[in-house]
Amino acid sequence: MVLCAIVLTACHQDIRTAAQRMERIEIAPDRRGFISEPSGQVFHPWGNNYGNTGRLIEDFWGPEWPTVARDFREMKSMGANVVRIHLQFGKFMLAPDKLNPDVLARLARLLQLAEQTGLYLDITGLACYRKTDVPAWYDTLSESDRWAAQARFWEGVAGVCCKSDAVFCYDLINEPIVAGGQRNSGDWYAGELGGLNFIQFINLDQAGRPREKIARQWIDAMTRAIHKRDRQHLITVGLLPSTRDWGIFSGFGLEEISPALDFISVHIYPEKGKVDEALAGLRKFAVGKPVVVEETFPLYCSAEELKEFLLKSRQYACGWIGHYNGEPIQHLEALRQTGKITAQQSLWLAWLELFREMGQTMAR
Repeated sequence: MVLCAIVLTACHQDIRTAAQRMERIEIAPDRRGFISEPSGQVFHPWGNNYGNTGRLIEDFWGPEWPTVARDFREMKSMGANVVRIHLQFGKFMLAPDKLNPDVLARLARLLQLAEQTGLYLDITGLACYRKTDVPAWYDTLSESDRWAAQARFWEGVAGVCCKSDAVFCYDLINEPIVAGGQRNSGDWYAGELGGLNFIQFINLDQAGRPREKIARQWIDAMTRAIHKRDRQHLITVGLLPSTRDWGIFSGFGLEEISPALDFISVHIYPEKGKVDEALAGLRKFAVGKPVVVEETFPLYCSAEELKEFLLKSRQYACGWIGHYNGEPIQHLEALRQTGKITAQQSLWLAWLELFREMGQTMAR
């Protein structure tokens, strides 16, 4: 009993120390990066989008809380300082104006875990990745009613997160598009990738409005909802990349939307032999505000090419977020040694080895 008491006391002190070390993240005075306050220390986001063996966090953070805690500790041990989490709209909203108190309580618990492990959260919301998780009533709403329900989501989430310094930012939505022309009723999604809908339209009818104006109006509506509860934490949007042929095709024109955001987030997966092209695309998002590469991974290129992209991207970006899927690097290394590793696991291992190798360089 005495030994247990000593161990528990030591663990409690470690947790308390981690929580005390966390400072609020703010935009640096030169508007090119981030600092932590009140120390003024430079902060470079370096972390991962989080899931576990292909599952969304709401699938397991109730019955398998130890899994979440283990994964956070594992990411921290590899050098991460940020974890991007994706919150499903349908799990948080019971009705257009009613949030689920049980799920909000789990979010509060996740914030406590982030504080204990010293990991900041990039809180991405309004996800509708899996059709079976989307309430039937949601996709039947008009544009104005859908925006109102989305604003209620953000007001509720901000009410839980407002007092925690473990919040790095609110990412309003993952990879949005402004529809040009008119889409069919209820057709809010751009198609599945691996069985999930990552891209979402914020409108169905352009109705003669400039697409960039619609994007700005939507951002302003979500920001007002967050600011009802929280005026401290940073706000961004997870933008699709620019392409050589189409430019910034999402309708989220940077000239219009950047004044409404604290920093710019963009998702870039370099292609084999096209690192320079990926860098040229990234450069377009450097418009006088900090830039975070919020999604990247050696999905279409080798780990060595991604390393080249990361190192060269520092002239434009000040933060980088990859992916973590719940398999510890030691487990993957053991599988490789025994010859039992799959091609997909080899891809994950290549990223995790690169992530661990590059941590000090990128985070500093």
